[in-house]
Amino acid sequence: MQCDMLCINTNVMKILVGLLLLLSVVSKNVVEASIHDYKNEAFIRRFKSFFFHGGSEGLYASKILETPKTTPNDDNAKPLNGKSFIRFESITFRRPKEVADKQNEMQQSTGVIEGIVVEVKDRDKIGGAYMNSNAICCNPDLAKDGYCKLGEVIIRQDSDNPDWPKRLQTSFEGKNEEANMMLQTFEINKTGMYYLYFVFCDPELKGTLISGRTVWRNPEGYLPGKMAPLMTFYGLMSLAYLALGLLWFLRFVQHWKDIIQLHYQITAVIGLGMCEMALWYFEYANFNATGSRPMGITLWAVTFSAIKKTVSRLLLLVVSMGYGVMRPTLGGITSKIILLGAVYFVASEALELVEHLGNINDFAGKSRLFLVLPVALLDAFFIIWIFSSLSKTLEKLQMRRSMAKLELYRKFTNALAVSVLLSVAWIGYELYFNASDPLSELWRKAWIIPAFWTLLAYLLLVVICILLAPSHSPTRYAYETGDDEEEGITLTGAGVILAGDLVSKVERKDRKVSIAADHVFGLSEDLEEDKRE
Repeated sequence: MQCDMLCINTNVMKILVGLLLLLSVVSKNVVEASIHDYKNEAFIRRFKSFFFHGGSEGLYASKILETPKTTPNDDNAKPLNGKSFIRFESITFRRPKEVADKQNEMQQSTGVIEGIVVEVKDRDKIGGAYMNSNAICCNPDLAKDGYCKLGEVIIRQDSDNPDWPKRLQTSFEGKNEEANMMLQTFEINKTGMYYLYFVFCDPELKGTLISGRTVWRNPEGYLPGKMAPLMTFYGLMSLAYLALGLLWFLRFVQHWKDIIQLHYQITAVIGLGMCEMALWYFEYANFNATGSRPMGITLWAVTFSAIKKTVSRLLLLVVSMGYGVMRPTLGGITSKIILLGAVYFVASEALELVEHLGNINDFAGKSRLFLVLPVALLDAFFIIWIFSSLSKTLEKLQMRRSMAKLELYRKFTNALAVSVLLSVAWIGYELYFNASDPLSELWRKAWIIPAFWTLLAYLLLVVICILLAPSHSPTRYAYETGDDEEEGITLTGAGVILAGDLVSKVERKDRKVSIAADHVFGLSEDLEEDKRE
């Protein structure tokens, strides 16, 4: 037994060391979602042009506010309030030295790079789609007909708003290797999903790199539009957990003589939920005020989230085994449950760190699936083990004719079954939502996806609190006699199938950025030609 516990502790320590290494890597790639940094990024060739995706976010239209009467020294004046904009800051393009040396030193312009901001609904105005042409860059024939200027991206201006789509040109001069984009701010006066791309059509500029940053802001702050409602949601959920905690505490104090170990575990989950929601709220509030994710708060929020998920699943598992109601201990299976919890915490923490702190471009595709797959498989394993244990517990209660406990466990089983069915249905909805919205045009509804899981976990916790609340009943938690045999389950095909649904969801999300680029610039039909070249 001592050897088993020692081995388990050794394995847990190895896992934690791995997690710290991952954290050190992720912390160097902090995402600053509303402040997009470009650090010597390369352009990608698409057909006969070269693209760099500078960012895409849902932005609300600027609000019209009266200018407050303030004195010149009034520190409370906030001119950005109510303004929605995209600002280009210190954008620099660097072309290869051998390319610059080929140019004429006296020539004023020896290469043009364009920054293009387009609302996703106006994507048909980019390229030659409206002329029944697949061209993105203007060619001699189109220039001769007066549709565009040679060497530039074809843009058809909006008749109602001739300034959009936005085009900002930057030229290299003579033999200069660098070209600096003018500091410029575009105010957003129309709510929509906006894409920013840097494009050049001159093949001689191949190998050019971009550095600098762009700042995106909504009227109420720097939170991206699809994340803004979550700040209010987490604030409300913090109050909901606080209310649940107060009610549970009153019940706890009222029946403190009848408290069992299980009640302390439920209290821990409620406390973790309160901390988690409060941390996420403050993380979003800080993000909204500064435009950058506060790394310290985010790390704590992610960690509390992973701990709460782990403890919640372990709580469901031990309750389904009858712990605290039918049996005072879990016997020899305790070490296996602890190991399972440790593995799940590490897998969940790693995935959450990548989702909220890591540069998602560094963890896309197969690398990201490597982190999603363990969590999906472990979730499936938990579900199968929980329902297998519930089945055995219900069978024992029927044999022993413990009617009060049997009724309690039937209600618990029904609540858990409903939550699983809702989860499966919601996963299906997520798959449909992501598949039907490759360009994130439904960004104003995207916040309900993560909000659902938070709300479902809260409601399930409320059900457990109601069913297993402290009581003066002398027989409610009286333990049954019987052997505490070990219960185990192997990972079956059903678990893999369930995990497959979660993995499919991630695969669809990973394809959204590349699909969006093709749709916005009408390149989906040109990729095959690209390959042939």
